Amino acid sequence: MEYYLGIDLGGTSIKAGVVDGDFRIIGRAKEKTGIPRPAEEIMDAMAQCARKAAEDAGIAWADIRRIGVGVPGTANEETGVVEYANNLPFENVPMRAYLEKKLHKVIDITNDANAAALGEVLAGAAKGAVDAVVVTLGTGVGGGIVIGGKLFTGFHYGAAELGHMGIVLGGRPCTCGRRGCLEAYVSATGLIRSTKEAMDAHPDSRMWEVAAQNGGKVSGRTAFLAAGQGDAAGQAVVDAYIEQLGYGLASIANILAPQVLVIGGGVSNEGENLLRPLVACIRPQLYVRDPEKQARVVLATLGNDAGLIGAAFLGSARCD
Repeated sequence: MEYYLGIDLGGTSIKAGVVDGDFRIIGRAKEKTGIPRPAEEIMDAMAQCARKAAEDAGIAWADIRRIGVGVPGTANEETGVVEYANNLPFENVPMRAYLEKKLHKVIDITNDANAAALGEVLAGAAKGAVDAVVVTLGTGVGGGIVIGGKLFTGFHYGAAELGHMGIVLGGRPCTCGRRGCLEAYVSATGLIRSTKEAMDAHPDSRMWEVAAQNGGKVSGRTAFLAAGQGDAAGQAVVDAYIEQLGYGLASIANILAPQVLVIGGGVSNEGENLLRPLVACIRPQLYVRDPEKQARVVLATLGNDAGLIGAAFLGSARCD
């Protein structure tokens, strides 16, 4: 049997997984990224992590057919060069050539959000879809677009920066340098900012008690937990968050017309408390009125495994 191997490169850790033909991860390994250190040392750790994953799977290295890598930056899929990664020492780094020399396998690379999107289409919440969009709500807002069963990355391989779609003209400043980006409002960072603003405006809100129970830390869950306890200020934060997120997602659905719109990332852990009102917000805004033709909005199911599975099949799998 042939196997595939995916590597998920992050700012704090490197994860590798061996995936079989049924998209099951049968072997895993993890290494520290070890920033700050040179790109070459990080890639050496990636190669070491890959070989450890194969050992954990109990298979021969010769049984690995192909290796894919998801990186948090702009990866040129044609040349195999990581052109830029904001939080890593990668600028025009020839990752494919380096890893192929170390591992003696064909290497495919892409952005990590793209890899996660492909994973959800192959084996997760969007399985069976030909056209799908995955939006991840974490520290920032990531995205991946699958059209016709293939990742859409644009002519410069930097497409699907969905978090940097404008939703408020002249709004909050965003880390990208613009104002009013979706990310500035609906990332976990944006949600925490909104929560803190509401707490300052409402000193009697239960959000203060929720934060105190979390060691004084305000998180993306604070407003949701307070709202669940009947707190009006917390509910207002949640309602505004869902309205902003729904506005952005409806625009994405109207532009790309996917079969499935997948919501992932840390904020998606709110589950039905997020999904139910979000779907109710999105539906009236969709240009397509026939419910049978509207995008199905679902929560991601693979978690961190999505990036490993998607990366593993970058060069080999079809999204059937």
